[in-house]
Amino acid sequence: MIGQTDVSIAIIGGGIGGLAAALSLLRAGFDVHVYEQAGALTEVGAGIQVSPNATRILHGLGLAQELARTGVRCEGIHQRRWQDGRTLLRSPLGKTVEDAFGFPHYQSHRADLLSALAQALPQERLHLGHRFVGMSGCGDHVEAQFENGTRITAEVLVGADGIHSAVRGMLLGPENPRFTGCIAYRGMVPAGRVAQLKLENTSEVWMGPGRHFIHYLVSGARLLNFVALIDQHSWHRESWTDRGNVADVMSAYEEWHPQVRAIIGAADETFIWALFDRAPLPRWSVGRVTLLGDACHPMLPFMAQGAAQAIEDGATLAACLTAFGMRDMSGTLRRYEALRLPRTSRVQAMSALNKTRFHLRDGPEQRQRDAEMASGTTDWSMSAISWIYAHDAAVLGDAR
Repeated sequence: MIGQTDVSIAIIGGGIGGLAAALSLLRAGFDVHVYEQAGALTEVGAGIQVSPNATRILHGLGLAQELARTGVRCEGIHQRRWQDGRTLLRSPLGKTVEDAFGFPHYQSHRADLLSALAQALPQERLHLGHRFVGMSGCGDHVEAQFENGTRITAEVLVGADGIHSAVRGMLLGPENPRFTGCIAYRGMVPAGRVAQLKLENTSEVWMGPGRHFIHYLVSGARLLNFVALIDQHSWHRESWTDRGNVADVMSAYEEWHPQVRAIIGAADETFIWALFDRAPLPRWSVGRVTLLGDACHPMLPFMAQGAAQAIEDGATLAACLTAFGMRDMSGTLRRYEALRLPRTSRVQAMSALNKTRFHLRDGPEQRQRDAEMASGTTDWSMSAISWIYAHDAAVLGDAR
């Protein structure tokens, strides 16, 4: 721990963003506690990209060894045509990315990353079974109330409670999410079941009319994670835990490349969720309360940056509180917001744009996209992605 302070910070939400923020704040010397509504920390079977802008923070928090143990350092991103498998773009990762940005790129299981973060946080600072139900200002403190009757006070309250954030709702009013017209099926397959495919150690993105398909290895290469993203006209739920039907996924990819269909057919189960979009918020903070992660900038998964941007939020918040102090807390949190909001809004916009670009029907627009990808100027090429990967969220630059 660097330095000591008695400044108290309460984080609502014990997901990847909340726990990473707690570790960044704890390392900076703050008295931080996390309050999570679930009775146990669990994650559904889903993969996650941990890019260099996130690993530089996680390494600084002491998680380098655990990331290396459970993550997979894949060799690159391989974008392909849906029917014949033709290569559209190969972007190097592995040693190329580590040499360029100083930190590795991992493909991990969300549960592995969540477990690593939870184990690094002292047990007495994580409070499970605490569903946040209300808050009120108390001068130089914020009081938070929980469904179990617990009341706590803190000098700063951070809403890291996800896309359905109760803190965000109480702070800024009701939201109006928009269904993007896209659903996703997620699944995990033991790698041994698809050994006959002789898959590369890459993140493969197959693009086709009205849908795309992604697969990559996680959990020390023992599991193959896949996500099938499909255009659909309507949806009424927004959940990560609704079970899907493998047969439905197979039907949706009926004419696709045999490799895609073989991976889907090897799955025992899938989970289905709908993708909802929310416009960037005009502000994240009011008084001594602020937001981070999906609570303020939920992202479509077309840039693989949702968790990484939440991890960045926590590092920047800790840096701002350290640099600017507590005398003008509203001003300090506005500085945090000013640093993070433009960057996360840009990533949000690019992620939303990719939803259209990945799903183009075969024809002139698709051929133009493919030509642009071949030229190396699109957002997955090394030159175009460097503004994301090179960023150090703990360095405030000119914000002081």
